[in-house]
Amino acid sequence: MDTRLEAIREQVLARNPGEKEFHQAVVEVFESLGPVLDKHPEFVDAAVLQRLCEPERQIIFRVPWVDDAGRVQINRGFRVEFNSALGPYKGGLRFHPSVYLGIVKFLGFEQIFKNALTGMPIGGGKGGSDFDPRGKSDGEVMRFCQSFMTELYRHIGEYTDVPAGDIGVGGREIGYLFGQYKRITNRYESGVLTGKGIGWGGSLVRPEATGFGTVLFAQEMLKTRGTSFDGQRVVVSGSGNVATFAIAKAQQFGAKVVACSDSSGYVVDENGIDVPLLRQIKEKERGRLKEYAVRRGASVSYIEGGSVWDVDTAVALPCATQNELNTEAATRLVKNGLVAVAEGANMPSTSGAVAVFQEAGILFGPGKAANAGGVATSALEMQQNASRDAWSFEHTEQRLTQIMVGIHDRCAETAETYGSPGNYVVGANIAGFVKVADAMLAQGLI
Repeated sequence: MDTRLEAIREQVLARNPGEKEFHQAVVEVFESLGPVLDKHPEFVDAAVLQRLCEPERQIIFRVPWVDDAGRVQINRGFRVEFNSALGPYKGGLRFHPSVYLGIVKFLGFEQIFKNALTGMPIGGGKGGSDFDPRGKSDGEVMRFCQSFMTELYRHIGEYTDVPAGDIGVGGREIGYLFGQYKRITNRYESGVLTGKGIGWGGSLVRPEATGFGTVLFAQEMLKTRGTSFDGQRVVVSGSGNVATFAIAKAQQFGAKVVACSDSSGYVVDENGIDVPLLRQIKEKERGRLKEYAVRRGASVSYIEGGSVWDVDTAVALPCATQNELNTEAATRLVKNGLVAVAEGANMPSTSGAVAVFQEAGILFGPGKAANAGGVATSALEMQQNASRDAWSFEHTEQRLTQIMVGIHDRCAETAETYGSPGNYVVGANIAGFVKVADAMLAQGLI
């Protein structure tokens, strides 16, 4: 790492103790930025990096609610409004027991660069709670969401901060959150949340966008090697919204997706994952992946526990959660013929795994670039809300495709310009950083 950045890194780590995911995200970006500071000393003079690593606002609040047995439960809510140089804060809400300030800050920091790469006028933010919606009734989820929004509403707005969904926050949760916002404010402010239902301000393609976008980015990477998804063996981690639509799009491009996972284990289906059945079980029934194997029959293997990355693949699409793909798994995948990795989740590969991929010459698309399709389509949803319009599926998917191809090309060209051809990590970090840093300089010391 550049010595100018080492001192800033140490300062950031000291000011944010115990937030290991945030530390990891900061270090990963800093490792790319030495050449930028050589070309732009004004960024050093104006302390852009120090300001970029300090959120503009951090909100932590209590969320009391009553469960179905009449017992009072208490959770903690978060919203980190990280950077608004390019537009209103934009980023999802995550409801999961693992959520704490460090997770939210890592996600918000990544969101700054991801949003910049889309070319859309949106800043970076993130939020959530340590509430676990899994196993809760609709009534319990509704009461929690209403309590959560009763505090959050005062901090958000279509020109201020626009949350969306993330892990644990889907259409059901967004509906309850939006309803409570409308109830408190007495405004039908459609643009305050994205990921809404199609019938009340949502956008077609938004559910598919993150998974579709990941595959679109991977397809562009593969083209640089004269190949494509057609005929490729693919493994996807996760089986939620992102993973499901990544599987669907990869299969549309001619790939055979043979494995996916959930927190309990993974399935191997050599005939190719049956997406309608997977969606039926995971989305409509809120069931476990084990049920997929039961219904598909003896031709499908279900492995309790373990790692889906034990399955050989040419293209890996990690779409579950942070740091799920480690150095050992990466080494095994490379040894068994891996060609490309595109991250559908946020920072799913450990820093050691990324190093293994890069040293082996594997095509590697980092999450801030490869999974930007979700937030890009959220910005398209905001456009539709602002104009009181609704676009067709075909038009919206075409816009998404244009955006993802543009992100790929921007990353590739930036990496080439800064002396790291083919390094999408360097390209994504520098392209996103320079766009935000220029805006920060233009707006003065704020």
